[in-house]
Amino acid sequence: MIFITAKFQVLPEHADQWPEISGEFTRATREEPGCLWFDWSRSLDDPSEYVLVEAFRDDEAGAAHVQSAHFRAAQEKLPRYLARTPRIVNTTLDQDGWSELGEMAVK
Repeated sequence: MIFITAKFQVLPEHADQWPEISGEFTRATREEPGCLWFDWSRSLDDPSEYVLVEAFRDDEAGAAHVQSAHFRAAQEKLPRYLARTPRIVNTTLDQDGWSELGEMAVK
C-alpha cells in the first residue's frame, strides 16, 4: 500500500472551518475504490495544524487519486486557506492495513 502522512498549516482565521473547507475533497477521496483510509486529525499543540493520514491500495490507486477531478479541484481551492505548502511523508509498505501495537496490547 501507499502510506502518506501530510501536515497542513491552515491560516489561523480558517482553522476551525478546515473540516468543512476540505470536506468535499475528503468525502470524494474516501469513495475512491483504491482508498484504504483518508483521516484528518488536528494537532493538540497547534490548533492551526491538521495532519492527514491516508493510504491507497497500490500505485495504480495512488495515480487515480492524483488524476481525479476532485484532486484537481482541491489543488485549486485548498491552498488559499493555507499558511504554507503542506509537508509530506510518502512511502510504500508491504501490507494492506493497520498492524497492532503489541507494546500496548489491551488485555
